[in-house]
Amino acid sequence: MKIRRIAIHRKTLPLKEPYRLSGGRLRFERLDSTFVRLDTDDGLTGWGEGCPWGHTYLPAHGGGIRAAAKLLAPALLGMDPRRLDQVNRVMDITLPGHEYAKSPFDIACWDVFGQSAGLPIADLLGGGDARPTPIASSIPTGTPAQMLAHIRQYRSRGYRLHSAKIGADAEVDIERIRRLEAERDEGEVMIYDVNRAWLPAQAVRVMNAVRALPVIIEQPCESLAQCAAVRARTLQPISIDERLETLPDMQRIIAERIGEIVNIKINRCGGLTKSRRIRDAALSAGIQMLAMETGGSVIADTAAQHFAQSIPAENRLGTWLCQEMLSVDTAPGRGSRNTGGHSAIAPELPGLGVAPDADLLGAAVAVYE
Repeated sequence: MKIRRIAIHRKTLPLKEPYRLSGGRLRFERLDSTFVRLDTDDGLTGWGEGCPWGHTYLPAHGGGIRAAAKLLAPALLGMDPRRLDQVNRVMDITLPGHEYAKSPFDIACWDVFGQSAGLPIADLLGGGDARPTPIASSIPTGTPAQMLAHIRQYRSRGYRLHSAKIGADAEVDIERIRRLEAERDEGEVMIYDVNRAWLPAQAVRVMNAVRALPVIIEQPCESLAQCAAVRARTLQPISIDERLETLPDMQRIIAERIGEIVNIKINRCGGLTKSRRIRDAALSAGIQMLAMETGGSVIADTAAQHFAQSIPAENRLGTWLCQEMLSVDTAPGRGSRNTGGHSAIAPELPGLGVAPDADLLGAAVAVYE
């Protein structure tokens, strides 16, 4: 089996409403998503989606994926897409770094691999756990009253896992946490996502002020070194998100005991192949995981659900569906969807189990063959 053709598609994904995070300093209204279609010489077609969360959140942007495709796509033509480690070695030699740009190519190869084997990607990743994955709400930065209103809306739909975006002035964040915790239902899990907005002194102040509350703090500071310093002076579980990009990052988190939870975002980590290596290291250390995409439509969400179901349930804290924040749907009625208002599961079809609607996606912006 050989890759004979690669097509690149671009799709703007408007958000249903503007979204703020990191203490409100970052605002987003639409996402720039890139879809990779990979055709083989025996008639199989694989799809992958790469969608950074805007261009101010991380060192990544939609145009970067399409620029990288000019280098990556020609290098992959003629390769066997089922040889995932070899495919990733070729991408790493062709373009060192830029992991987010490689992710949709890797996912498209996994899609073909699954179709050729007659198995869902979750099974190829080590065996899918059929139990659904809890979906985290995504609560934008706001006043306590505004944030509570969002939580109540999600709660009415069955959500039990909430990701509340904080990260402003320390006293403001202390008040937010106390107000939200005062109304937390029994059995609900609250993750307070700082998105790197605190300095270490602020993180220590806030976390120690609410140390009696059963909260999880996600990515309190910019760097792993700063998070490690905070970890040594606080008690609550810390989840590492933006600063987990590579396997060496995961190894450092384990060695220095920086966090008890990690958020593996497939796009940021370079795709399913590299995310699997990070998953295995986390499992070896008994670390819990969130598994999701950085952004994107149901195509990206479905890849993340396959990955999530390869994580044992006791280590799998939850996921997130970006599709629920979008005003467009690239594959109506197909792929991983919200099940029962609070959980998601990957399709049991071979490969990814979903492809975008050609009419909704539009013409390719580049073709390599």
